[in-house]
Amino acid sequence: MTMEKNPNTPIKQRTLAAEFTLEGIGLHTGQNTRLTVKPAEADHGYVFQRMDLEGQPTIPADCDLVVETRRGTTLEKGDARVYTTEHLLAALYGCGIDNALIEMHGAEVPIMDGSSWPFVAHIEEVGTVELEADRHIFRLEESITLDNGNGVEMLAVPPIGREFRVTVMVDYHSPILGTQHASMYHMGQFVPAISRCRTFVFLKEVRSLLEQGLIKGGDLDNAIVLAEKEYSQSELDEIAALSGQENLKVEPGKIGVLNNTKLQFENEPARHKLLDIVGDLALTGFFIEGHVLAARPGHEGNVAFARLLKRKRQAEGGIPRYDPKEPALMDIHDIERLLPHRYPFLLVDKIIERNEDSIVGLKNVTMNEPFFQGHFPGNPVMPGVLQIEAMAQVGGIFALSGVEDPENWSTYFMKIDNVRFKQKVIPGDTVLFQLRLASPIRRGLVHMTGKAYVGGKVVSEAEMLAQIIRDRVTSTSSA
Repeated sequence: MTMEKNPNTPIKQRTLAAEFTLEGIGLHTGQNTRLTVKPAEADHGYVFQRMDLEGQPTIPADCDLVVETRRGTTLEKGDARVYTTEHLLAALYGCGIDNALIEMHGAEVPIMDGSSWPFVAHIEEVGTVELEADRHIFRLEESITLDNGNGVEMLAVPPIGREFRVTVMVDYHSPILGTQHASMYHMGQFVPAISRCRTFVFLKEVRSLLEQGLIKGGDLDNAIVLAEKEYSQSELDEIAALSGQENLKVEPGKIGVLNNTKLQFENEPARHKLLDIVGDLALTGFFIEGHVLAARPGHEGNVAFARLLKRKRQAEGGIPRYDPKEPALMDIHDIERLLPHRYPFLLVDKIIERNEDSIVGLKNVTMNEPFFQGHFPGNPVMPGVLQIEAMAQVGGIFALSGVEDPENWSTYFMKIDNVRFKQKVIPGDTVLFQLRLASPIRRGLVHMTGKAYVGGKVVSEAEMLAQIIRDRVTSTSSA
């Protein structure tokens, strides 16, 4: 299932066309869970719901809710937990689904065959549908690194196009595993090349995991077990007794895969590590445009990296994108019906996005702007104060578009804080002004943070407080 990406068209969110249900054993709890994945509305995200607990609590798939990463990714909110989320989340993310409600009668997502394929097969069977809302995307503009000091290194770099690419290196100093590499050049490769790759474990780890109360539901059908040295049959029988398995064998005098399970790919363990990265990065709450490189990854490092990406996007506020082929949400005539400003002080050309707590407006800066006559001759630069005024006008449009009779209201500056100018704005620039509510609107007070972008880079920013007042009057200080 590929996700076609036209660089000139915003990508829309998707959800399932119908629900599906499956049932299976949890790898670590050993308990049976029935799981139903249902369609969900735009901006719902991935949400787990424990139907077996009182009140049927929900747990969003959020990296900030991860409480355990031993051999799997565990989420907790309040008193509710859900275990081993990564394979299902990888299937949803890898199939291009943005929103799903996951109802669970049990605490752990079934391990199935140890891969994402059983979930992918159901997704492909029911299909997906497009929603009206644009997808939440974080496009990397600079490199982000993680080194946890335990040999895990992760790096994300800006993409060449709009693809999400992952490259993994696995090296556990094992004679059977060796050093392996795996790559996914775009999300369209997830289903055929990654989704079927099963989890793996070294035989030397099995005893420890069993003694920790883990892998109660593990068997040869849902994991690749690697014998990294020669084991006597008596040693294998002892582990078999602990695990409740029978007939554990490795070819005498050999190291290799337990009971000679056939690998689907020579580098299947590395590909499964890539699958885990996809599932854990789904916890960011957005799709990524960039190239992630990981050395010796695990769930702990994956989740830490997801948090870094989430914090980075929150700090940037999500850089707005502009496609001139797309119709404006509000054109200049709509804007003039809301704002009292006119030439030469109307500094917003169109509104391209608005939701319940944010707005994005645009100004095309040309050499015909009257202020360039004096600011400065031979070196035209848009005055910073006018950048802030344009930003405030976009905020005024946000505020006034929420009242019933906007023609009878005006907005006025009360305070401007934390103003910064980072780059010149010159003729030929297209400036995108993105404003977000810093707090709910109360008693007509509108508190917003704003950033101005040119070419994806912040050129100015400010925090503004304005008040909506009935009976508009003309004022050069109006927002």
